[in-house]
Amino acid sequence: MSQRDELLKSIWHAFTALDVDKSGKVSKSQLKVLSHNLCTVMKIPHDPVALEEHFKDDDEGPVSNQGYMPYLNKFILDKATNNFDRQDFDWMCWTLCSRKNLDQANLLISNEDAFKIWCIFNFLSEDSYPPVIVTEEIEYFLRKLTEAMGGSWVEERFEDYKLHMLSQQQQQSINVWQLITLVGSGHFSKGMDRQTLSMGIHELHQELILDVLKQGYMMKKGHKRKNWTERWFTLKPNSISYYVSEDQSEKKGDIMLDEHCSVEPLADKDGKKCLFFIRSSQKSFEINASDKKKKQEWIQAIQTCLNLMRAGRPAPHRESRHKRREMRLKQKADQEELQTRMKELQTANEAKQHELEDMRKALDEAAANAAEEERRRLQTQADLQDRYRVDLEREKMVRQQMEEQVAQKSTELEQYLQKVREMEDMYRQLEDALEDERRARQDEETVRKLQARLLEEEAAKRAELEQIHLRQQQAISETEAEKQELHKERLAKDNALRDAMTQLQQLELDRQGVLEQYQTVMKKLEDATNNTKSWKHKVAEHEGFMRLIQPGSKGHQMITNWGPAAFSDAELSLREKKWQEMKNQETPAQ
Repeated sequence: MSQRDELLKSIWHAFTALDVDKSGKVSKSQLKVLSHNLCTVMKIPHDPVALEEHFKDDDEGPVSNQGYMPYLNKFILDKATNNFDRQDFDWMCWTLCSRKNLDQANLLISNEDAFKIWCIFNFLSEDSYPPVIVTEEIEYFLRKLTEAMGGSWVEERFEDYKLHMLSQQQQQSINVWQLITLVGSGHFSKGMDRQTLSMGIHELHQELILDVLKQGYMMKKGHKRKNWTERWFTLKPNSISYYVSEDQSEKKGDIMLDEHCSVEPLADKDGKKCLFFIRSSQKSFEINASDKKKKQEWIQAIQTCLNLMRAGRPAPHRESRHKRREMRLKQKADQEELQTRMKELQTANEAKQHELEDMRKALDEAAANAAEEERRRLQTQADLQDRYRVDLEREKMVRQQMEEQVAQKSTELEQYLQKVREMEDMYRQLEDALEDERRARQDEETVRKLQARLLEEEAAKRAELEQIHLRQQQAISETEAEKQELHKERLAKDNALRDAMTQLQQLELDRQGVLEQYQTVMKKLEDATNNTKSWKHKVAEHEGFMRLIQPGSKGHQMITNWGPAAFSDAELSLREKKWQEMKNQETPAQ
């Protein structure tokens, strides 16, 4: 979009503000004032007679916008140069139109912020009148504003706004006053204070309208005194300006950028870090950024400006706006082409409809003929179906019989398998019973060996006692002179006898313990034998699949008070008599 197109949008707002009764026309006196103000801010010599000369043939009263455009182009815009302040021009047009259209009662923004939004609207609006901004540009503006405020973009909120705008206003675009109301209402800046919103609008105005690509504080080295001074730098596509402070009230100089300029980093020196060097056709500048990140950002931004300048391309935001407009124009052309194509398809569709109607009539006649043929075919089919039904029922009966036979065989097989599983369980239980019986016999053999050992020890002790008793009797039968000495010896042997009797009693207790163990083992053996007999009976009932191995019979054992198989009754009586006699002999001797 050229500079003339941008100026015409501001002038259009001023012209429509003078149209009080909204008839589309403005009186000549008001146009004289507007023309004079335009010439003043654009620094063009004003010729008041030229307006009268231009409209001398039109004395019917107010002049429309179309009637004013030839005069505006010839006597004002054709003479315009770039030596005027664009901000003063926009402010003059804003002053005329804001008084009539802006109501700041319910807005969160100041008049200056509203003016900046008005300028951004003129930059982003379509090249048509009355100017409007489409939803794509609204989203671009609101997204940039949210980023400038440091917030996060909420896509759902904007989609809801688009649906509301489409349902309530039946359109996908708004005018400048609706945009100012939208931003001033705070709908898309919830959670932000007025100062943050104002700073975001200011930053966006600096970028889109004043072409400020980057700005911030940095240190600059002087050319004469070689001292370092903090300055506020603003980068534009063709220059870098630096000021005393952020309010830009006192400008200290410019660094003009051209295709011969260059920017490069510098090594640390003079206690300064993050240095870079700007070489222009006139001077060279040493700049010190606050940190490495800022240094890299400034170098990259300046290099981008130089590359765009060498390629003859505009600022990134202007190029982006141009691409978006070209895309919209292309989409519009595609849509128009699609509508034309749809009309052609609709015409061809109507012709096809007539052809189909004729074909339908022919098909109706053919359908009547086919219906009769179908009736005959259905009759034949019904006969075949009856025949097939009979065959099917016969086949079902055969199949049912086969299924019953299969079910019976399956039942028999299941019963056979159940018997096999029962036999396997019985076999495992029988093996467990035989194992218990084997262990019981081993325990019995162990107890028997222990009992035999104890009886042998008891017999040895008894033989020793008998020898002692015989020696004692022999000593008594000797001389009376040795009686006293033998008496002492007898006392010693009595003590030994008592000790032996004590050991004998202990052996008796041990024998009783062994006997109890033997009885326990016999009980286990009897239980095992009973279990074996019960399993033998069960196996016999199952057609004799196996034969049991039974333990052998045992002969009659002698049982005495010393245990089984120790002495016979006669031997026991003889030993008891001898022991009693020896005891009686010892008593008189004492």
